[in-house]
Amino acid sequence: MHGIIIFIAAISLLWLARSILIPILVAAFLWYLMNAISDYYRRVLPYKRPTNRTDKVWFHIFNWLSYIATLATFIGIIYLFSTQIRPMFSELLTALPAIQDKLTNLGDYLSHSIGLTFDSRMIPNITKIATNIGSSVASLAASMGMVFVYMIFMFIEQSTFNQKFSAMFPSRRQSKKMRYILDSIDTNMKKYLFVKTVISAITGVASFIWLQLIGLEFAGVWAFIVFITSYIPTIGAIVACALPILYSIISAPSLQQPLLTTVGLIGLQIIFGNILEPKLTGKTLNLSTLAILINLVVWGTIWGIAGMFFSVPLLVATYIICAQFDSTRWIAVLLSADGQIPDKDE
Repeated sequence: MHGIIIFIAAISLLWLARSILIPILVAAFLWYLMNAISDYYRRVLPYKRPTNRTDKVWFHIFNWLSYIATLATFIGIIYLFSTQIRPMFSELLTALPAIQDKLTNLGDYLSHSIGLTFDSRMIPNITKIATNIGSSVASLAASMGMVFVYMIFMFIEQSTFNQKFSAMFPSRRQSKKMRYILDSIDTNMKKYLFVKTVISAITGVASFIWLQLIGLEFAGVWAFIVFITSYIPTIGAIVACALPILYSIISAPSLQQPLLTTVGLIGLQIIFGNILEPKLTGKTLNLSTLAILINLVVWGTIWGIAGMFFSVPLLVATYIICAQFDSTRWIAVLLSADGQIPDKDE
């Protein structure tokens, strides 16, 4: 009974404090992502741990170069969005009323030609949906100032994390165990975020090229949606494919373009999301598909789109932590894909 009360209280607290917790989570995500990208930049640089004074100088130089390259990557993405993608979004918003009319006409056509009965209320109001999404994005954008403040302080204080950790766990055995847990979370998170970001970017670029080749309008918008929704498991892929396919159906004069859009986008999702990504991540994320879906629904209910976006990283952390304690190992077993979980004594 006490466990149920604590669980309900925790869920209520997460929901009530979402305006505070979500910016912190976004800042932590960006901080982790930048560190992950920096780690991979350091791998391509002649980077090594210092053994003498000269090596120490080069160590710091390459370390700064990796962060500069990471920052340049983010600036490039922001510039690309501002100059190329954002104008397309504006054009799409202007065209939404006409798209809504075409969607209504499609429903009327199906009603008369196939004999299906369509109620006007069954057709989604895409203008209202876009307005709601825009409000959510605007709300997040309003808190970006605090996000950047959190990020700056995370980067400033990350050099002191080891000292704080040693002070928190003076016992060698306890310190070793907690260090293993944190290192496991850190390694898995960085690998997940880096691989996910790279695969999402490649999928987005490939989708843009394909949609441009077949002449679908707003190819940049659909490609950007493919990139963003790739972070949301299962549902993200469905949304990424469904939106451009639906638009091609209601806007194209024939079935050729919708068919090409469907085959191309679904094929890219299968190649990159179902084949390439699992090979790159290996068994790092040994998580049950059912657990991922349930986790997605739970966090989506609590924090909306932001909860869906962060559902997998939060599940990875929960899985690793639960595997390290006897009282919670059964939870890790349920969350795993095959029942094989990390040895808590490693």
